[in-house]
Amino acid sequence: QVQLVESGGGLVQAGDSLTLSCVVPGPIFSNYNLGWFRQAPGKEREFVAAISWRDASTYYGDSAKGRFTILRADHKPTMYLRMSTLKPEDTALYYCAAGSRPMTAQDMKDKDIPQWSDFHFWGQGTQVTVSS
Repeated sequence: QVQLVESGGGLVQAGDSLTLSCVVPGPIFSNYNLGWFRQAPGKEREFVAAISWRDASTYYGDSAKGRFTILRADHKPTMYLRMSTLKPEDTALYYCAAGSRPMTAQDMKDKDIPQWSDFHFWGQGTQVTVSS
C-alpha cells in the first residue's frame, strides 16, 4: 500500500508562515504529479497546489495564489507547501496526493485546474489551524 506522510501542521496566528512536508515513496515521487488539497469542516475538499513531475510546472488554487508555494526536494524525496500570510480561512486538514493526469504546461493549457479525482494516492492529512 502506497503511503504518503504529511507533517508540519499546527496552530498559528493570522499573518504567520508555516511549511508542510510530505514524504513520498521514491517510485511515486519520480513518476507522479504531486499536489496539496485541503478540507475544512463542512466543506468540500479544495485544490491548493500541484507540481508536474515531468516539467515542474506548478498550479495553484485561487486561495493559494501569491501566498503559497509548492516545492519538490528531489534528493529526499519530499514535497513541501510553503504557506505565508496565513488567514483564519486557511484553517483545514491539509492532504498531500499523487496522481498521473498529464500535467505539463502544454497538457494544462486551457484546461481546468487539477481535481481531487486526478490523484490516486493520498496521505492522512495534517491539521492547520489559524487563529485570528
